[in-house]
Amino acid sequence: MKRINKLLKGLSKSGQKGLAWLVDPEKYQESPQLEWIENSGLDLILVGGSSGNAEALDFTIRSLKALSGKIPICIFPGSKDQVSEHADGILFLSLISGTNPEYLITQQVEGARAIEHLGLEILPTGYLLVNEGEILSVHKASNTLPLLNSEVDRIRLIALAGKYLGLKYFYLEAGSGAKAPVSNSVIQTVKKTVKSPLIVGGGLDSLEKVKKAFDAGADLVVLGNAIEKDPGFLAEVLKAKRWYNQLLNIN
Repeated sequence: MKRINKLLKGLSKSGQKGLAWLVDPEKYQESPQLEWIENSGLDLILVGGSSGNAEALDFTIRSLKALSGKIPICIFPGSKDQVSEHADGILFLSLISGTNPEYLITQQVEGARAIEHLGLEILPTGYLLVNEGEILSVHKASNTLPLLNSEVDRIRLIALAGKYLGLKYFYLEAGSGAKAPVSNSVIQTVKKTVKSPLIVGGGLDSLEKVKKAFDAGADLVVLGNAIEKDPGFLAEVLKAKRWYNQLLNIN
């Protein structure tokens, strides 16, 4: 059953908002304190990072699977080695914001070999790195530079090309630890252009920034470091998500 596809397309079609937690396998530690996950209200758990440690990825997914209940777990691969049969699906990413063939198609060829017979739900996703010019770990790992928030029309055309190539989902990423998130104008323009499920992450370290991303057109917002530093922040965002969705139902 294509649970993640159903989730993302349902959010995009209905206008409701979703929330995902991005877990870095290199930082994850199994703990009874994570029992809150099952009834948290999270829509999706993403697992992955810039490291290619397959063993850590597999352990993290199996551990979270035991705690997450019905919340689907999706691989957010940093390399061809980040594959696990225990996940529900995988974002099959193409880094269309850069021109490094390694992350446009080369890694994907090897990744296809690894996941061909695993039965994972495959989500073909256009991945765009966008911020204010900060060079973070994701840019160093991919050997690419981020697009600038000011390059709205260029970003629009890249996303449009991804749509024409058949990509079904789009992920705008400022980068882990980014001081500024993807701008509202970029989110709004890409959403209007692709008319597909849109995921936005990176630099969303305040409730105000999350709300702006939702208002601009993000269907699913991804939180990572902000939750790790302040678990109370998750409760604030989940409350805001419920408010958005209740307001939509009322209208």
